[in-house]
Amino acid sequence: MKAMQVISLTLLSIMTASAQIFVPDKCPKPPVKENFDPARYLGKWYEIQKLPNSFQKGECGNAIYSLKSPGVIGVLNRGLLADGTVSSITGSAKPKDPSEPAKLEVSFFEDSPPGPYWVLSTDYEGHSLVYSCRNFGTFHVERAWILSRQPTLAEGTIEELHSLMASYGLSEAKMTTTQQDEAFCRAMDQ
Repeated sequence: MKAMQVISLTLLSIMTASAQIFVPDKCPKPPVKENFDPARYLGKWYEIQKLPNSFQKGECGNAIYSLKSPGVIGVLNRGLLADGTVSSITGSAKPKDPSEPAKLEVSFFEDSPPGPYWVLSTDYEGHSLVYSCRNFGTFHVERAWILSRQPTLAEGTIEELHSLMASYGLSEAKMTTTQQDEAFCRAMDQ
């Protein structure tokens, strides 16, 4: 038991230093978008807000989803770093269980296990709320993103998505806003 406490405290320290959202208890299991249609989800999405995480640096974040092969979505995530360079990573996503298509698993490296990418809410044309969670002993690490088809999203929609997160017990108060100013983000398209 003492070893588990040491491991948990070590992980907590590492994750806290990495700006992760580290929460006691196991991952919650919020409901996902019913009748999710992956084909309608394809295309470009702008990151409006996110829970801080250790692997996303910079601003102007966006994701481009494309059909890679039947049942597999290609993923291209991009962001603008402080030095003006564009950071990008490619991967793929597919449902773990075809009967739950909104519960995707995304992989960016062949050797690493896929991570959860659950679409909690989307209207396909305006907004998307995505949630990810991993258990680490007696704690879990949450990740979430509010995405939009445009570089901006109405404040009322953001508030509705925050309310939805809160109703599921997710860390909506810790969401941070991503810079999507057109002049600032111009380097992403060059």
